Amino acid sequence: MEMDQNLVSKITLKRKLPEERDIGMLGLSFDELNQDLLERVLSWLPTSSFCRLRSVCKRWSSVANSATFQLACSQVPYRDPWFFMVGPHLDQSIIFDTAERKWKNLNNQLLQQNPSCNFIPVAASGGLICFRTISGDFVVCNPVTGACREIPPVGETTQSQTVHAIAMVSSSNCSSYKLVLVSGEFPSLSVKVYDSEKNLWQEEIVLSRKTSNSLESEMAGDETLYFLSKAGDVVMTNMQRSPSKQYSSVITVKDGEEIIYFLSSSGTVISCNLAHKCFFEYPRLLPVFFEYSIDVVECRGEMLVVLLSEFLETASLRVWKFCEGDRSWHQLAVMPPSMSHEFYGKKADINCVGSGGQILICVNSGEFSSCYLCDLVRNEWTELPRCFVDGEAKEFMSAFCFEPRMEVYV
Repeated sequence: MEMDQNLVSKITLKRKLPEERDIGMLGLSFDELNQDLLERVLSWLPTSSFCRLRSVCKRWSSVANSATFQLACSQVPYRDPWFFMVGPHLDQSIIFDTAERKWKNLNNQLLQQNPSCNFIPVAASGGLICFRTISGDFVVCNPVTGACREIPPVGETTQSQTVHAIAMVSSSNCSSYKLVLVSGEFPSLSVKVYDSEKNLWQEEIVLSRKTSNSLESEMAGDETLYFLSKAGDVVMTNMQRSPSKQYSSVITVKDGEEIIYFLSSSGTVISCNLAHKCFFEYPRLLPVFFEYSIDVVECRGEMLVVLLSEFLETASLRVWKFCEGDRSWHQLAVMPPSMSHEFYGKKADINCVGSGGQILICVNSGEFSSCYLCDLVRNEWTELPRCFVDGEAKEFMSAFCFEPRMEVYV
């Protein structure tokens, strides 16, 4: 026993135990770090954590405006996304932080300084969100910093046309972005692209229609069909969408070619290949006389469709992917029937947004409003907790996904 004790004492005299080394490291204060190392450490904090820590001292608060800190932030490859929520009233900026799984209220200077301008979010990409005014002008904003930039007018010709889709795409390092508008009357569609690096709108691109002999696809255009539902209600096929999702669309990059997807007024998926200057209508998931709600999302570079429908006295919410191999839709995920059955008979509408392997789904009707998060990798469906502001439960019609990056310029 004595020999064991002597051995231990010799070991402790020769080197410190791990516990002692840790205690010594804990004695190191952030004040002792040089500015460069401090900025590198703070750049890896979650955005919410850094925003809270800015109030600790003046030194930490000044870091946010440092060019070297913003460079360090740009080298962080990924930020857990935030969902910018859209409610009936556009006077608040509420986000859902996926890292902390909490609701937060942002101090959006654009909405606070212009409460009567009716800025409606219409697109998002990277760390930016694009807003549109009732006059058709665009403003791009970084929701975290509050920095905003007015986009030059798109031109009277485009403004006078029917806008079908507004999409946004950022460069890989978020140093620049493009705003894409699809307008016109079916089947005469055109595209205009705004380039942030050049700060101008490019020349209008006229799209030609691409057809496939293997598919029986007819362009529905803006024609509205009416039919009777099982309940005896008159139903029209022309979709009525919430203002924020009226121009809902997504962009994917396939083989270096940018493709924008959106829904026609009759609910079919339209794809526009900007490189080949053509558009294509996908086959319907359900017949035109079915009652359903549909939306398109982008997940991991692919276009997916989320569809809420009723059949055999129940409701189902499913995620679909179009397979180019057999030119048909394949089911990827389905909400558990015990959850989706609550939507039956409610005439609910869905508005969705994708982020990586997740899809946020806002379900609304005259009777209820709920938000769900679908994890496609784990096939998990979770209902988000209710958001309360001043004791009042908020209702959300739709959402936009962005990365909370302080270094992104507009």
